[in-house]
Amino acid sequence: MAKTTRVKGSAGKQAPGTPATVALAAAGVQFTAHPYAHDPAASSYGLEAAEVLGIDPQRVFKTLMADVEGTLVVAVVPVSGSLDLKALAAAVGSKKAAMADPAAAQRRTGYVLGGISPLGQRSPSPTVVDSSALGLETMLVSGGRRGLDIELAPGDLIALTRASVAPIGTGAA
Repeated sequence: MAKTTRVKGSAGKQAPGTPATVALAAAGVQFTAHPYAHDPAASSYGLEAAEVLGIDPQRVFKTLMADVEGTLVVAVVPVSGSLDLKALAAAVGSKKAAMADPAAAQRRTGYVLGGISPLGQRSPSPTVVDSSALGLETMLVSGGRRGLDIELAPGDLIALTRASVAPIGTGAA
């Protein structure tokens, strides 16, 4: 089910073609693609991925977009919890944040809701990754479409997105 892609220069295998996987391949980052059959009736894309792939929900992260005082900011938090908007605002030096308009998030990233990846976005935004990721050897994020998650080292995600790290998630089990 999983496809491991190891990229060493131009000799690496070709990854499933989304902007996220193309960005990872271009950067030479090792990752594993986890495609799965997406159920359009699923109420939570991230929890669906964790369940179908048989992976602990604390290792599967969702990509959310918030409007922080007029600036769109990407938040990456475990699917087992939720985003603390106040903590996100503080992490980027502001006081208030609200969830971004879904249409604005799609335009900004180039991805559809449920498939927004923190990688390979059309117009990159400031990114904050929940600090719980630092305790993991690998984490999963959306691969850029519904039904595709990418497993990679947290340090690689943080480096590629130029993310800051802060405790922005709540309620993770």
